[in-house]
Amino acid sequence: MAASTELHDLLRGQGLVLTPAVELALETFLAELLRWNQKVNLTSITNLSEAREKHLLDSLTLLPLLQGDERLLDVGSGGGFPGIPLKLAAPGLQVLSVDAVQKKIAFQRHVARLLGLQGFAAEHLRVEQLPQHRLGVGGFAVVVSRAFASLEQFAALALPCLAPGGSIVAMKGAEAEAELRQSSAALARLGLQCSDLRHLRLPSSGAQRSLIVLTRC
Repeated sequence: MAASTELHDLLRGQGLVLTPAVELALETFLAELLRWNQKVNLTSITNLSEAREKHLLDSLTLLPLLQGDERLLDVGSGGGFPGIPLKLAAPGLQVLSVDAVQKKIAFQRHVARLLGLQGFAAEHLRVEQLPQHRLGVGGFAVVVSRAFASLEQFAALALPCLAPGGSIVAMKGAEAEAELRQSSAALARLGLQCSDLRHLRLPSSGAQRSLIVLTRC
């Protein structure tokens, strides 16, 4: 199996330069996702080109916000997004991926074994359990979710998992600014502020994506 020119061009178009080995690992991950999806519901996207853009590229838009060696928590990760693509692109990350659906965690563990991922764990947990769980000790430098919950709900759940000086990153769509305005009072009560807001468009579909970065006030 070889990495596709399509994936390479999508990544380069967003200024993301990855090695051929990483591109191949991303393609292998996506192929497994679509293969498992025929029997286990992991994603509503079944077209390979669409999955490259809306799963792989979308997940990797987070890379410019990372140093590459953080302890990262992926909340409500589903089929492993954005945690697995980020781990493949930045192997120095220590990633904990949590989801409340067992079959999705089973798939992520399968991919981790297949690709030999070190410093990656997938756990069948609710994020509410993490602050009291051994895996949550010390907190996380980055807590991220992709379309997991409302901004206010996600922030409230993520905050107890956050290490001092850490950041919460909500991956949103076109509604990001409106949701941020609506949540401003609630975020202030939590002691959080928006420290960065980035917008981009996915190149093939034109879908708008936004990254909301929250830090303690």
